[in-house]
Amino acid sequence: MPLAIYRRHSTSCKFYGRVRRDSRSQKCDCTIWVQGSLGSEYIRRTLDLTSWQAAQDLVRGWEASGEVGVTQAEIPEIPDAVERFFDDIKARGLSLATIGKQNVLLRKQFVPWCRSRGFRYLKQIGVDEITQFRTTWADGPLSKSKKQERLKGFFHFCVVREWTRTNPVHGMKPVKVPPSQTLPFDEDQVATLLETCDRYPIKGIYTTENRTRMKALTLLLRYSGLRIRDAVTCERARLVDGKLFLYQAKTGTPVYCPLPPSVVEALQVVKSPNKKYFFWTGNGDPKSAVADAQRSFRKLFKLADVVGHPHMFRDTFAVELLKRGVPIETVSMLLGHASIKVTEKHYKPWVKTLQDKLEADAMKGWPS
Repeated sequence: MPLAIYRRHSTSCKFYGRVRRDSRSQKCDCTIWVQGSLGSEYIRRTLDLTSWQAAQDLVRGWEASGEVGVTQAEIPEIPDAVERFFDDIKARGLSLATIGKQNVLLRKQFVPWCRSRGFRYLKQIGVDEITQFRTTWADGPLSKSKKQERLKGFFHFCVVREWTRTNPVHGMKPVKVPPSQTLPFDEDQVATLLETCDRYPIKGIYTTENRTRMKALTLLLRYSGLRIRDAVTCERARLVDGKLFLYQAKTGTPVYCPLPPSVVEALQVVKSPNKKYFFWTGNGDPKSAVADAQRSFRKLFKLADVVGHPHMFRDTFAVELLKRGVPIETVSMLLGHASIKVTEKHYKPWVKTLQDKLEADAMKGWPS
């Protein structure tokens, strides 16, 4: 039964005793009441109002919010809720990369999708609606899974502020992500890539320095475990006495990684327009510098006839340490992981002690 308003006439009113269907045309100062159901809640109570228009506006606000006692004005519309979410994540100091991913999902995809379907308030969106929104994502399984987690975080933000009762993303089944095995470069592939750096094209603004820069960047990635963004924007001051100061933005844990003399030498001879950095000019968005480096590596891999991508140098760094018996806790610190569980997820099969135990256990089944 939808919400309906009516006047409840007092015994002193000249309209006392009239049926409710005639109430709207009756002009008096008697109190207006509301009766009906909203969601799972049944109500029959006074509004403490005598103005029919004011009573209509109040009840419409309840219906828009989906909750009795909460007016439409108290709950932001979807675009406003999104903007307040962005104000919060910026105040929390999240990285620009994280904010950029949220921007794509919420501002460029979610808000236009809601507008195209006439959704103004979050309470209009349930599990079925949010599942339909997911069908519009033209991403791979891993990207879809990450987007679903971001969307869950946004709705959690809104539930805490009582803009909506439930988080519809909780009712969605997770995206099935096929397992991906960590495949590092082998020693021959690394050697081939380093040799190919000497044949790298000398076109571009750095001309003959292209080869020196590519070899130094390749060596830095291989022996430091840095992500490509951290390597491209690495400051010269971080290299002290043959050790590189590592700073992973996600953890803030300071770690020093000693570098082989050949890597230190290769970095020291790199010439850069900005003396503060090894490879970056310091101008513009670092994202553009990373994109340039990724294009250069694609050209290097093609020239060397090696299949791979720059992040595999980080995998190679971790796997080679684990194969030589370095504890996974130490490797986790060098990689800057927030938790050792992250390291185990990607690299546990390469732990030497685990492999030795597996081999010993398998040999127990041999005939004596």
